[in-house]
Amino acid sequence: MKYFNNSFDLDYITTPVVVFQVIVIKGAVMLSFKKLPLSLSILLSSTFVSGASLHNPKIEHQPKDGVVTVFGPGGPHTALIRAGKAFQKKTGTKVEVVFGPEYKWTEDAQKTADIIFGSSEQSMTAFTENYKFFDEKDVEPIYIRPAVIIVKEGNPKKITGFKDLLKPGMKVVVTEGKGVYNTSGTGVWEDIAGRLGKLEDVKKLRPNIVSYEKGSGASFRAFKEKEADAWITWAHWALNNADKTDYVEIEPERRIYRDMNIAISTKADKEATKFAEFLKSKEALKIFESEGWKK
Repeated sequence: MKYFNNSFDLDYITTPVVVFQVIVIKGAVMLSFKKLPLSLSILLSSTFVSGASLHNPKIEHQPKDGVVTVFGPGGPHTALIRAGKAFQKKTGTKVEVVFGPEYKWTEDAQKTADIIFGSSEQSMTAFTENYKFFDEKDVEPIYIRPAVIIVKEGNPKKITGFKDLLKPGMKVVVTEGKGVYNTSGTGVWEDIAGRLGKLEDVKKLRPNIVSYEKGSGASFRAFKEKEADAWITWAHWALNNADKTDYVEIEPERRIYRDMNIAISTKADKEATKFAEFLKSKEALKIFESEGWKK
């Protein structure tokens, strides 16, 4: 079995040189630069605007190659890799799991994906925009997991629950797509903070957030590099990094869950359906349960 690690995000460096005005004209975008000696206007197709679809209509989807190829975000990939190995041992069918930021694998997925997996419903719904070989009705939720609070090893701040993150001076990292990045962490911190319907809780948390990171991999790095006290994330990140961190459960009345889901290409290898069924088996359940997932 093969798997490919595309989990590292690019480091974006932005150096503003000019100030520009954005004008929409008949579905296109006009950028009018104001600080250049001569007024310069660049007409851009709206497909280049951040958040636009990654779908490439020129790519032909041909997944039938005798290998079950699975694409999706980092996080669920660890359990999927283990399940793929178990399936391969049992059936002899190769399983390849490709994971990480979507932009790194999207073209390969459009060519060869048998299965796309998502780490939340909103994340998978976004995938339906880019992968035209399945749609919303084909998506099947198979496991679910809770958000937790990752803390430094030994829990030096003695954090016992989310309420402690509201104390002045706490340093908290959250995962957030910011409207341009597909991640299951989008809005989770807000859901938890506002769960009791108290605006004051959101107000208390916001000044304690030291980093809003696009993706869980970037969030984990920020948690370490900024020496944060806490990172709001998913149980499997805590369990898969138990040698480096500890974690604290979120109070039941605030706890948020997101599911893992799959969708099979209409042109997939026939073995892809068998692998999907295996993922729902008792054997696979044990693997996923060991990483914080449940049915």
